[in-house]
Amino acid sequence: MAEKLTCAIIAKNEAARIARTIKSVQGIADEVVVIDSGSTDGTQALATSLGARVIFNPWPGYGPQKRFAEDQASHDFILNLDADEWLSDALIGELKAMKAAPAWPAHSMWLKVMLVYQNRSKPAPFAYYNPCIRLYDRRVTRFDASTVYDEVPATADVIWLRAPALHQSFTSMAQLMRKQLNYFEMQARELKPGRSRLWWRLPLEYPTQFFKYYILRRHVFGGVDGFIVSHIEAFMRFVRLVIFLKM
Repeated sequence: MAEKLTCAIIAKNEAARIARTIKSVQGIADEVVVIDSGSTDGTQALATSLGARVIFNPWPGYGPQKRFAEDQASHDFILNLDADEWLSDALIGELKAMKAAPAWPAHSMWLKVMLVYQNRSKPAPFAYYNPCIRLYDRRVTRFDASTVYDEVPATADVIWLRAPALHQSFTSMAQLMRKQLNYFEMQARELKPGRSRLWWRLPLEYPTQFFKYYILRRHVFGGVDGFIVSHIEAFMRFVRLVIFLKM
């Protein structure tokens, strides 16, 4: 069999969603490690009841928290998931087949992460996916230390997993806007963008970002949800520019 696998999850107040994440990796991951940054809704007890090892770590930012999770893992191959993500049935089958092989086929693997709208159980037809390296050997590559970007550099032998993971990143449109605002404020503090390079984009940002999300990222196939999400994403990208200009 391939080397043992740790599923690492970072969480805060995810009691409503983390069970789905943990249950989706049972039978694949040899251990589940949850790094909790101070939940008050019972996330820790729920994760523990499902067999996860829960460790508290105050929030240091996205990259540092995921690097902390890597350090707590008992095994070198890491499957990293957020608490609002879970494996599709097809991906579960694909990973079980890999786990049964003599060795993992690569030191890093691209995962197709597909958005699932609120109150839905599966992605819209022709849904866009975000490519993320989420299954990897920590001895060869690791998460970046940036507080606002959480990316794993690809190794030379990187491969694609065929089936998608699913991501229900917001529970309401209002929560999506709050989440984006908090993230953009963190970006502005870390990146400190120059004002002179941004002001000219203000008149173009909303229409170009709406086109990007509605057409290029295929929210056009998401019905009313896709139309609203595209407008919110475009508006929040405009807000991000304003934040950057005012920093």
